[in-house]
Amino acid sequence: MGEIAHVEHPGVVAALHQADAVEFAVRVAESALAPTLSVNAQVSQQWDSFLGVPGSRQFSAAAFAQLNVPLYQGGSEYASIRQAKEQLSQDRLNADLQRDSVCTSVLSSYGLLETARASIISSRAAVKAAETELTGVREEAKIGQRTTLHVLNAQQALLNARVSLVTSQRDRVVASYAVLGSIGRLSAQELQRDVALHDPGIHFEQVKTNWLGVDTPDGR
Repeated sequence: MGEIAHVEHPGVVAALHQADAVEFAVRVAESALAPTLSVNAQVSQQWDSFLGVPGSRQFSAAAFAQLNVPLYQGGSEYASIRQAKEQLSQDRLNADLQRDSVCTSVLSSYGLLETARASIISSRAAVKAAETELTGVREEAKIGQRTTLHVLNAQQALLNARVSLVTSQRDRVVASYAVLGSIGRLSAQELQRDVALHDPGIHFEQVKTNWLGVDTPDGR
């Protein structure tokens, strides 16, 4: 389960994407120290005429190339690179912390699930024992060896055992969902619920051709 959580948990995925984004920011900051090359080209053509009679034709072309090599720019670029690298280290550490947190949550939720399962087994045995005891008390009451109070007490014990069983079954269901949540699979898609699932592709198709305007597809 830990391996699944490391791959699918939204918190881990988000932390890894954040680290990747900052890594690209480091490369962008480093590009400020790289040389730049610009190329410009110009082509022109001119016709001379006199009283509608074509004359000479002039054709000219020019190309220019410029190479810029940064030498020293006040140190701001170096500071930006160091800042981006420090941020990258922080985000990578945050990703590791997120993994550890997810692992702790998985272990805790799975432990609660195992506890609930063991409690169900124990509660079922307690219900069976209480049913046997109630049967015996009722038989003894028929021959006068037990009173009505004894029968009521046995019935109450059976009721308490059944309530404990239902509580344990409820705890198992809750713990099962907690385990799914801890590994990142507590979603309508994984649970196969009959609901409309979010499709980000639909929103993308709605806005990809909107070059102007500030309204969203829902009118906000």
